Amino acid sequence: MRSLPLRSAVLALLSAAMLLAQPRQIAVISHRGEHLHHRENTVAAYQTAVELGADFFEVDIRTTADGRLVMMHDSRIDRTTNGHGEIARLTYAEIRALDAGGGARVPTFDEALDAAGAHAGVYLDCKAVAPQDLVDAIERHKMNERVVVYGRPEFLRLVLALRPGLKAMAEAVNPSVLAELIQSLHLRVAAFDAHDWNEPTIAVARKAGIDLYVDRLGSADTPESWLAAVEAGATGIQTDKPGELVRLLRERGWHR
Repeated sequence: MRSLPLRSAVLALLSAAMLLAQPRQIAVISHRGEHLHHRENTVAAYQTAVELGADFFEVDIRTTADGRLVMMHDSRIDRTTNGHGEIARLTYAEIRALDAGGGARVPTFDEALDAAGAHAGVYLDCKAVAPQDLVDAIERHKMNERVVVYGRPEFLRLVLALRPGLKAMAEAVNPSVLAELIQSLHLRVAAFDAHDWNEPTIAVARKAGIDLYVDRLGSADTPESWLAAVEAGATGIQTDKPGELVRLLRERGWHR
């Protein structure tokens, strides 16, 4: 009978060792949806990203003149639609009447959240949106556990004041800024780009045990750069090539 506690301890140690031995799982974040074959920030781009296996698709949220939330990176509609003008000065009906490419319409935030389906997550780049409007939409779609909210620290503080449980993500910037943000915002994830993806800043995030989501876009959007990011500690990679990244990670057991 005395051997039972020892046996239980051994089993617990074996279980822990097995968990540690399991390959890391790296989140694939599809930048503005899958926009190699679809227009960026359209429902088709979001849905295709999910079909390719992306864990998150990134969306850019802005507010129309009459208070509706729409998905567009730029503050103006000129580049991605057949119209002209600033989103903040146009009504939802005016923007909805535009062609965003091939007959696609500029999506609403509700449509973007719907595109995630039952399992995918949404990386919310909050360009111009009121915190209450953002929180209301997230809760309406029951997406609290499947969104990452990216924005300026002052905006994130307002969001967290409304819903402390949401996963807020601030830009890392540098070691001292990141350390302060981890403490003041209780960050569970930090965003990195080419400017702050360096060993001193990475070390702060790793020491805190938070996720590191790094942009590998443009010339850095390559298999070599993806693998180097994982080796340096990335737990999520934002890419314009979600299908390729998913395949590479799965070959190495880093993505389900």
